[in-house]
This record gives sequence, C-alpha cells and structure tokens, in this order.
Amino acid sequence: MIFQTPLSPEEERECLIKMKNGDQMAKDELILHNMRLVAHVAKRYGTSEEEMDDLLSIGTVGLIKAVNTFKADFGSRFATYAIRCIDNEMLMHFRGKRKTRGEVSLFEPIGTDKEGNQIHLFDILETADEDVAVELEKKNQIEQLMSHMKTLLNEREYLIITKRYGLLGEEEKTQREIAHEIGISRSYVSRIEKHALEKLKKFLMK
Repeated sequence: MIFQTPLSPEEERECLIKMKNGDQMAKDELILHNMRLVAHVAKRYGTSEEEMDDLLSIGTVGLIKAVNTFKADFGSRFATYAIRCIDNEMLMHFRGKRKTRGEVSLFEPIGTDKEGNQIHLFDILETADEDVAVELEKKNQIEQLMSHMKTLLNEREYLIITKRYGLLGEEEKTQREIAHEIGISRSYVSRIEKHALEKLKKFLMK
C-alpha cells in the first residue's frame, strides 16, 4: 500500500486551523497524510495479511478519533497524539477479543527518569527533530535486517558487516582493522562491505 507523504509543519498547522473552522476537506487531508502512522503501528501487532487488513481498519478509526479530538494546546505534536490514539484503538480491539499476544504497548511504562517521571517505549522512539513514523520505520527496518542478515549475506559478508558496524556484540572496527584481522586487503574489505550493503538495501526496498 502506498501512503501520502507527511505534511510539513506549516501544512499541518494550516489544516488544523481550517478544520477548526469546519473545513471537511482539511480534515480528510490530515487523515490521508497520516495513514502511514496506522500502518507502522499495525506492523507491531499483525502477523498475517488478513489480520493486517483488519488492523489497518481499526487503526484508521483511532486516527479519525485523533483528528477529531486533537487540540494544538495539548503540548504535543499531532503525530505523537495520533500514534497514542491508534495504539489504544488496537489494544482495545485485542482486549475485546480476549487475546493475549504478549505485545507491549508503545505507551506501556518501562521505567522512570531521574526526576521520577514514567518513561514509555514511545518516549525512546520519538525525537524532537524526526517524524514519529520515520523513527518507527527505522526501528522496524533494523529488526528486519537483524533477523534476515544471515540468509541475505554470505559468511564473509556477514562477518565484515557485523564487525564494521559493531553488531551482535562485536566491537566496531575500521576497514583496515578488519582487513588485518582476516588477512585480506583493505580495498577488498571495502568491496565486500559495499556489495553486502547493496544486498541489504535491496531487501529493504522490496
């Protein structure tokens, strides 16, 4: 499914102002351009194509609720508020069906900060400068790569990538250090690394 690109902060602000004045088209635009948030949250819960379709419908209800109830003075970005509404809608769905999936909500408390305030998984994912959906997608891509790396790469590519980027407990090393360690030239390490990264990129582009 192809989703519309996120609105810029200025475009989003304009939509919210128009909505406040009863503009239905602005409301529809805000929903349309934030459907990607529904998809990203659904990926955490769905295991089959049929289930994903159901979750997209359920998550869309949460997104519509977010659009209808969001106020600029909430002190948070719209995407932050929308993710919460979408996540809650899906959790209510599973509770209603009495499913125990062992999933952790993005807003489940996972600890406290130095001031004693609760920290949630979403607080770790979100940054002030990046779009929430981009953060979630990045996390999802990392999880996908880590689970498929051994099948996507040959033994030498896997060894070089894990050492080069400090994955799976390995210490991050330079191409020269890796070349010395496994007894090949630095330029050969560079070629293997480039080829391996191209494989991983193609996997993510599918």
